[in-house]
Amino acid sequence: MDLLRKQIINHDVIALDTSIFIYHLESHPQYQPLTSIILEYVQQGKCHGIISTVAIMELITHPLKINRPDVAQEYEVLLVHFPNLQVIDVTRDIARQAAKLRAEYNLRPADALQVSTGIVHNATVWISNDKRLKRLNKIMDVVILDDYIENTKLLK
Repeated sequence: MDLLRKQIINHDVIALDTSIFIYHLESHPQYQPLTSIILEYVQQGKCHGIISTVAIMELITHPLKINRPDVAQEYEVLLVHFPNLQVIDVTRDIARQAAKLRAEYNLRPADALQVSTGIVHNATVWISNDKRLKRLNKIMDVVILDDYIENTKLLK
């Protein structure tokens, strides 16, 4: 866990993938200790968090699918009112940046839009659990949660 702290401590603006909130809200036994570190870092104002409105779509889909609009609304309110987290609408600049990422890295549309939101808003690190996005480390630091789970296991 200290390794994760060391990885993100020097970043003033961090971009978060939806998975960070999904793992946290679902109290995922493996990932919640890591997401707690990240979200506390944002909440305490040690950095500024960036997330795309695409995350709202991804986060509330499952509750809506299981006919829980109340949970969907709760999740959306949490994102929108989370301290030091900015939920950013997709703009033309973000869409253009996403097109460049899709062309160069063959990203899925949602991933390209979310990463581009961070890039356009000066994030210096992308935090996710999608190992395919490690290849973006040419343009920004990429933190993959599984890398810290494996390190935690090695320390035991």
